[in-house]
Amino acid sequence: MDRRNFLKMAAALGSSAGLNLSAAENTFDPSKGILGAPHHAAKAKRVIYLFMGGGPSQFETFDNKPLMKKMHGKELPKSIIGETRLTGMSGNQSSLPVAASPYKFSQHGECGMELSELLPHTAKIVDDIALVKTMYTEAINHGPAKTFLQTGSQLAGRPSMGAWLNYGLGTDNPDMPPFVVMRTKGKGGQPLFAGLWGNGFLPSEYQGVMFRPEDDPVLYLNNPGGIARNSRRSVLDSIQELEALKKNKIFDPAIDSRLAQYEMAYRMQKSVPNAVDMSDEDEETLALYGPDVKKPGSFANNCLMARRLAERDVKFIQLYHQGWDAHGGCPGGVKGQCRDTDQAAAGLVMDLKQRGLLDDTLVIFGGEFGRTAYSQGKMTETNYGRDHHPACFPTWFAGGGIKGGTTFGQTDEFSYNIVGNDKMHVHDFHATIMHLLGIDHTRLTYRFQGRNFRLTDVHGHIIKKILA
Repeated sequence: MDRRNFLKMAAALGSSAGLNLSAAENTFDPSKGILGAPHHAAKAKRVIYLFMGGGPSQFETFDNKPLMKKMHGKELPKSIIGETRLTGMSGNQSSLPVAASPYKFSQHGECGMELSELLPHTAKIVDDIALVKTMYTEAINHGPAKTFLQTGSQLAGRPSMGAWLNYGLGTDNPDMPPFVVMRTKGKGGQPLFAGLWGNGFLPSEYQGVMFRPEDDPVLYLNNPGGIARNSRRSVLDSIQELEALKKNKIFDPAIDSRLAQYEMAYRMQKSVPNAVDMSDEDEETLALYGPDVKKPGSFANNCLMARRLAERDVKFIQLYHQGWDAHGGCPGGVKGQCRDTDQAAAGLVMDLKQRGLLDDTLVIFGGEFGRTAYSQGKMTETNYGRDHHPACFPTWFAGGGIKGGTTFGQTDEFSYNIVGNDKMHVHDFHATIMHLLGIDHTRLTYRFQGRNFRLTDVHGHIIKKILA
């Protein structure tokens, strides 16, 4: 045998061995997850993540800065800016004037948490939430920042947080997808892309399933015209037999992924129509979510849908609401966004609580970064814009394992830098969520391209001060 043919044969044997090894690693029951059971007692069984795409401004919402009112229109001190990285959209401005929010702040609840007047409904649940004022990230542009929050990496292609949890913990309801995604209908702004809820290098059955507000909530789920359900069952059984023959020859674990998705789609034909039918909701419940709750695809409607999915033991429910990017017209823009989201988000927490679901459901509300204390572009007495600011921004948590009525972290007088050591990096964010779900974030790994990967990479600390 010549050298070339010998190397070809060796490569083929190595590939076969690798496929066998991959198949062995994936012979677990996906419904139970790779872990089989959590590493430790979980405080939360599921997550509802309300993601505010575009980066909400902290000044008009969660972080009161009285000094800025006195300095409105004056130059932001260079000592505050320091070596902070600025975007190309405002970094070349000759002036960086302080832009104070026109909205009033006041204290609420037994905890005395300060909130803007734009959040009257969130004010009703402050004793149930932990407000983290000091989230921070290295990403300064939307694409990498959103990808970082969703996948633990600024580079696209890694598995999303929902996919990791699906892979690790499996499902509590085999008739529903463990990971569901919804988007607010008709919202513009920074684009969303499927990689934010994708499976990355994990098997494909772990990706998020998009629920749409249209008549067919899940694409390609219904049978084609003239095809009865028993015929679909017969087709799937035949595919199972054929794929089993193929798997015995090539040991491809992707075959199992395809079959798992076929079977899930078949079960969802019965479970999804029931989940999305809101006709059994009473008027008192609908009122919690606000006037838009009956509009399919509205944020309020999606929040109510999230509660219905939580009742059906969906593990990870992701709601995307775009439009928070405020490079101009910030006061009016934030006011409109709060009008769309404040009552529905608070109503979701109250609804979960009154049904006994909040104790084991973790609710999260936040965006990919904050906004600058200075104005981007032309500034008037009543109008201004704000650029991206990754150094500190707010996120709130409620429910499973969270210490309600807690404010964590402090920012300086311009909400430009973090003061002290109470802060939460993106990796800490993921580590804390996984901890609440019973997962040691350092031990949930997947081997890919020769090394073990995890959601938190080689970082991440649990932020214990917000835990009950």
